[in-house]
Amino acid sequence: MSSLPTRMADCWERRRPQDRLYWQVLLGDDPGARAIVQEAHDRLAGVPGLDRVPPESVHLTTFVAGRSDEITGDQVRVMAQEAAGQLARVEPFTVTLGRVLYHPESVALEARPVERLRPLLEAAKFATRAATGRDGVLDHEPWTPRVTLAYSNSDGPAAPVIDALGERLPDREVTIRSIHIVDQEAALSWRPVAEVRLGAS
Repeated sequence: MSSLPTRMADCWERRRPQDRLYWQVLLGDDPGARAIVQEAHDRLAGVPGLDRVPPESVHLTTFVAGRSDEITGDQVRVMAQEAAGQLARVEPFTVTLGRVLYHPESVALEARPVERLRPLLEAAKFATRAATGRDGVLDHEPWTPRVTLAYSNSDGPAAPVIDALGERLPDREVTIRSIHIVDQEAALSWRPVAEVRLGAS
């Protein structure tokens, strides 16, 4: 996701249907996240072919647990409990957003340092396996923690997007306090079904 694409592609062709359970860090209430996303959207104003993520829906995707119709409500509760046990000793922490990542289907901000976020990924993997008996999957490989700014909804040149955002935006710190399990029912539409707070006994 770090190399520069020459063209954008319609991401919704690959992503339909949704109906997945994701582990996401929801950042819509974080002022730093909302500020940097708004700055990015301002720079992208007038650039066609993008579906922007609303500031209140800003999120950091961590892991895909599986299809929502294959995971029961009881399993979701077990997933949350298992993850809480894994994260009981992980206190809230900050990460920095600033570097822009380009992909033919989306544009995002990298979250750094990766090492601070890795316990969230490991907890999500462990809890998913413990509750469902199955392994989830990464949304992108290799795992690159990121906050998506916009998704491409058509095929076209990537240059206008890259010219608008450049390599990075002014750094903003965001605070990670919890991770959610969300039911993504459709493009840019999801419903939180469980929250695991960091450092909670």
